[in-house]
Amino acid sequence: MSAAGRSLHIGGREVQVGWEILNIQPGAGVDHVGDVSDLSRFPADAFGRIYVSHVLEHVPHVRVRRTLAGLFRILRPEGTLYVSVPDLETLCRLMLSPRLSRGNHWYVMRMMFGGQTDANDFHYVGWTFELLDAALRETGFTRIRRVESLGLFADTSEHRPFGVPMSLNLVIEK
Repeated sequence: MSAAGRSLHIGGREVQVGWEILNIQPGAGVDHVGDVSDLSRFPADAFGRIYVSHVLEHVPHVRVRRTLAGLFRILRPEGTLYVSVPDLETLCRLMLSPRLSRGNHWYVMRMMFGGQTDANDFHYVGWTFELLDAALRETGFTRIRRVESLGLFADTSEHRPFGVPMSLNLVIEK
């Protein structure tokens, strides 16, 4: 365990030393199978670091407040929450770009609404910085900063189709 205590990677599959994985689907390296909108299995202040990449858009809007409150509850004081979601503003600009082909627009549309490869691969919320910042602040988070890269896992947070970063990446301290 690191000096920061336990670390939780929500929605991940990439095993890294010191990180527990919570995923809605079982799989190799998954330590906890469950839904991000129900974190009741974890005690309060259990984690010093929580990483949530391309998960919050899968939460139905009626569960967003409960989900963010759960993240706040299980994150230790002075802990860090890393969040990455598709950046709806960037995706809208790409969708309207005349330089992209129809096939490219289809690809962007799938980033907006989910790949829809299984019952869990649908997007319910489109996040902009303003919307996510407000939702996090309403939950009690106050130190929120936007970053280009989270630099922790090789995942969709680093995805740059058409040379454009498509993720809204935030580092949030409790």
